[in-house]
Amino acid sequence: MTDTSATQAKRPASGFKIDFHVWGPIIALIVLVIAGALMNPNFLSYGNVTNVLARSAFIGIIAVGMTFVITSGGLDLSVGSMAAFIAGVMILIMNALLPSMGVGIGIVLVGMASALVVGLAAGLVNGLLITQARIEAFIVTLGTMGIFRSLITWLADGGTLSLDYSVREIYRPVYYSGLFGVAWPIIVFAVIAIIGEMIMRHTAFGRHCAAIGSNEQVARYSAVHVDRVRLATYVFLGILVGIATIMYVPRLGSASSATGVLWELEAIAAVIIGGTVLKGGFGRVWGTVVGVLILSLIDNLLNLTDLVSPYLNGAIQGVIIILAVVLQRQKKAAR
Repeated sequence: MTDTSATQAKRPASGFKIDFHVWGPIIALIVLVIAGALMNPNFLSYGNVTNVLARSAFIGIIAVGMTFVITSGGLDLSVGSMAAFIAGVMILIMNALLPSMGVGIGIVLVGMASALVVGLAAGLVNGLLITQARIEAFIVTLGTMGIFRSLITWLADGGTLSLDYSVREIYRPVYYSGLFGVAWPIIVFAVIAIIGEMIMRHTAFGRHCAAIGSNEQVARYSAVHVDRVRLATYVFLGILVGIATIMYVPRLGSASSATGVLWELEAIAAVIIGGTVLKGGFGRVWGTVVGVLILSLIDNLLNLTDLVSPYLNGAIQGVIIILAVVLQRQKKAAR
């Protein structure tokens, strides 16, 4: 056998191959939708679909910001506690301003602005501790997770902070109303996801996030402002947590130490399921959106069927994170 024929014999047969790293999350979502429709006829009803999308919008908005943080090699465990703290501050400010401002759209706008400011400040604190104090992101956000959760517990005196009923009635349409039958949280999530994907794919900031996550030293040698970019990812995430909280507060009109529990787990799980590399260097926002939908549909199926207790949702998400990371490592080892 000649060298040429031997080389040809070693080549794999050409044919159609599916890149599961790209298409895997989409295939999983399609399979999940089909399985849900077969198990429960109400699964694909308009009411159930809109309810699932609206409730997943909070995690989705946060997960978009988490995608940038993880892509740049970071991590944020404080987003759930941060959301609870922001919600509590919002409610306290709106209740305090009610006697002077009265019931109206103005007091709601002030509450929204306060959520964005507090979210930005919280993200800035995390980012500065990581980039300037040189503390590991895991340690910083683990610490602030406890701080934010304790602060909301203190503000609520161990109970629940409730928005004044009259203000709640003005604020309710932010969650329960919408445009052309689509709830505002879904619309806001879609807009943020599109903007996030454009930033990740078509701007220098997105490329710098991937470069830092891939190799920080090489990024520095390539004139990338590593600390500035990394700080910006945490600030961006903090702002998105504020936006998610703005969408969440009118749903229940209250905040307590139980608000936002496990949100960080859901956001990280959605990012990893969507194909973003946990150690950084590669991220995709559209994959995160698919990951959010997968987790939300699994949760919905647990509620609609008796296959597994809905109380095990956190355990299932933890297993999914572990499996997603294992699959990422196997793909990397196979290269």
